[in-house]
Amino acid sequence: MLTAARLGATALAGLLLAGAAAAPALADTPAPSPVTPPAALYGKGDPTYDGVWRQSLALTALASAKVVPAPAAVDWLTGQQCADGGWPSFRASTAQACDPKTEDSNATAVALQALTALGGHQDAVAKGIGWLKANQNADGSWAYNPGNPGDANSTGLAVTALTAAHTDPASVAKAGRTAWDGLAAFQLGCTAPADGRGAFAYQPAPDGTLAGNDLATAQAALAAAGGALPVTTTDRLDAAPAALACPAGSTEKTVPHAQSAEAAGAYLVARLGANGQHLMLTMPGAQPTADLNATSWAVLALIRSGHPHQAAAAADWLAGNGYTWAAKGKNGTDPAAAATLLMVAEAAKLDPYNFGGTNLVQLLLDAGPAAAKTPAAAASAASANPDGTKAPGSGITEADDNGGFSPIWLVGVGLLVGIGGGLMISLNRRRQAAAAAAAPAGDAPADEPTRDDVQS
Repeated sequence: MLTAARLGATALAGLLLAGAAAAPALADTPAPSPVTPPAALYGKGDPTYDGVWRQSLALTALASAKVVPAPAAVDWLTGQQCADGGWPSFRASTAQACDPKTEDSNATAVALQALTALGGHQDAVAKGIGWLKANQNADGSWAYNPGNPGDANSTGLAVTALTAAHTDPASVAKAGRTAWDGLAAFQLGCTAPADGRGAFAYQPAPDGTLAGNDLATAQAALAAAGGALPVTTTDRLDAAPAALACPAGSTEKTVPHAQSAEAAGAYLVARLGANGQHLMLTMPGAQPTADLNATSWAVLALIRSGHPHQAAAAADWLAGNGYTWAAKGKNGTDPAAAATLLMVAEAAKLDPYNFGGTNLVQLLLDAGPAAAKTPAAAASAASANPDGTKAPGSGITEADDNGGFSPIWLVGVGLLVGIGGGLMISLNRRRQAAAAAAAPAGDAPADEPTRDDVQS
């Protein structure tokens, strides 16, 4: 059986949701002994499968919150880069050369975005972009590990890395197929059923058909919208995302790039609305559960594409249900989850120091080495509530002092109550924990470093 941790955030979720079997073939490989994380790394769990992933997301999120991280934390990430420019998920000894087969497009993509957000790492970024170009597939896509078929998640992450590094995806091509072409190959067009149009599949089925995958759609939609981590936007549209226009009898299987982000956004809005403003994770043999990771990426994609109004209710759902996912994993704080929620809070213009009751900034700070510099707001929040910032997993502000409602949500709360009281955020921490306990503990599978915890 493929291990959740080995596949990594995006790859794992795509495989589980799509029922695919095209990933690194390690079915019979015995699990290695757990590795103790180095002091410079965020999180207490074994970093073997997600070290670079979680470090990159943590550094990106902290940069968005105006935190200057510990130099050791940044040095650890740059030290993980291989000589050819790529990053593996983790390497315990940087004295040994990397095995190219273990280099990981997902880890490379988020590392590039972290170093770009931090600034001052042009040489490492240039080498990383060179690695992405060298390992692009002939159809324009990227695989999780080089030499495998591409997938929408890995391609979306690669495109966001190119965008972050100011490299036009249209200029990155292999065998005449650009990065946009590679991404477009996974999106469902007018030949798909109406409720699936605009979605992205993780990978095509053996017969070439595509089935929508929510996480793949969310991560690919961010790329299609020209976004990168951390997410910011100045283009705010009043209208909902435009669904793909399909004239009667249309035989168009692909979606033009100009319509890609809007079509994906329309699909995500419909999926969020159908599930109480969150997305669901379905694993073989298990009951569907709330997928906080995919929901977070959907919020980021919608905000980047200019639709914060349509993302507001989902952002507030995350504020009300994200604490257990971020703070109560097997090893305490899950830095990838906490960082993802911090980026959601920043993008949605919510209070990151009181996100549904959780001080996300302090939660993440407590999970890693002491920061070199924190903004005045962080010190003020910690001073106002010293009992809420003592250790990983306890970064909680007073439940009755909730700043985790978006202005858009407050304006529309009367209407939303009519639609369903389930969208309201519980301000009681115990109720939050109970509600979130039903959610996946990680980038969505279990507590082990998975893509729920890791999920790109």
